[in-house]
Amino acid sequence: MAQLSVCIELIFTEYPFFERITKVGEVGLPAVEFWFTGQNPDNPAEEEEFYAKIGEVAKKAGVVVSGFVLNSPDGSITGSLVRPEDREDYLKRLEQVVKLAKLAGCKTIITCSGNTVPDRTNDEQVESIIETLTAAAPMAAAGGVTLVLEPLNTLVDHEGYFLDSSALAAAIVREIGHPNIKMLYDVYHMQIMEGNIIHNIRQNIDIIGHFHSAGVPGRHELTSGELNYPDIIAEVDALSYNGFFGLEYEPLMPSEQSLLLLKDRLGL
Repeated sequence: MAQLSVCIELIFTEYPFFERITKVGEVGLPAVEFWFTGQNPDNPAEEEEFYAKIGEVAKKAGVVVSGFVLNSPDGSITGSLVRPEDREDYLKRLEQVVKLAKLAGCKTIITCSGNTVPDRTNDEQVESIIETLTAAAPMAAAGGVTLVLEPLNTLVDHEGYFLDSSALAAAIVREIGHPNIKMLYDVYHMQIMEGNIIHNIRQNIDIIGHFHSAGVPGRHELTSGELNYPDIIAEVDALSYNGFFGLEYEPLMPSEQSLLLLKDRLGL
């Protein structure tokens, strides 16, 4: 059965970072995730201390860290997968981030493709992603983590982003063929780009390592908009997925009230 994970970059933002982890535990949800918080490559000792504290606070709160982000969507932070000239920096940073994941007790690292490079062909950019993630795969395996590649929407939130198709992301993951490289399927982003959500999940459940979700349109609660999330989660459960289903939305009501409503409506 899928387990809900709360993105504390968007939810419980009225509290300081570490208190958000505690609040998720108090609501009775099992996991948290976040983006780049606390990453400071120029001061490894400081960031290691920060991630160790994340692990301690999470353990005390009775939650796990389900994932965090390695590189920015546009590739300006930590490097772009579509640019082979970024590969060395990307892999060097991955080595550091795997250590941070271990300190936080996290088994999943989210990676983005970077923005499209205008003077390069689509095939060249796909090849660069495949080559970099192929090199990253044994590093992820040695560190006990899975890298999940995330397609995003380019119509509302991430104009210029290269990987905006779940079909292309799936093809890349299958070409690499390594158990520590999977796809992050974001229901919100993929509803905007292509729809046909349940069919696409069925086609790719074997390589999906994490889910994200939000209401469409607006990126608010899963209880509003055009998506039937109870049916989507029921299908995910029927497919024997037992990983995390991330809540990455902007609440329109107080965070605790919003999460309790979702727990009830989604049956998780």
